[in-house]
Amino acid sequence: MVEIKSVVIKKPQDVNIIIGQAHFIKSVEDIYEAVVQANPQMKFGLAFSEASGACLVRLEGNDNELKELAKDNCLELACGHIFVLVTRQGFPISILNALKLVPEVCSIYCATANPLEVIVAQTGSGRGILGVIDGSSPKGAEKEEDVQWRKDILRKFGYKR
Repeated sequence: MVEIKSVVIKKPQDVNIIIGQAHFIKSVEDIYEAVVQANPQMKFGLAFSEASGACLVRLEGNDNELKELAKDNCLELACGHIFVLVTRQGFPISILNALKLVPEVCSIYCATANPLEVIVAQTGSGRGILGVIDGSSPKGAEKEEDVQWRKDILRKFGYKR
């Protein structure tokens, strides 16, 4: 029997969250190192849920509030081998490639500041992530003024010249 559940991620508006899957306890230290090397100014909290042995949520980070938030969301998800990375003072784009290069990282489900729900499946063996609902549904296609806004904001943030 499989039960499908939606878990609403709790977070303040000013944080970004990255949720992914990794496969080994070493992930905690390697993800920590990847973040600080890619963006030393970023504040973050990291939680990783073991799927065997003690089955604990392992914690790292450089901000206690964000570590607590990552831990609470990771425990609420209750899925094995997932990590929850909560960040401030930087955008996910500055660390995503570094995270993807961590040998233990299997996949990244999302990187967002939007309201977020995670769809999980629960069986007698445990829980796993099926996917995410990231933000709101589209309200239409962009028009000329929307294209200009997009181009302007990318240049304001320094992503394009």
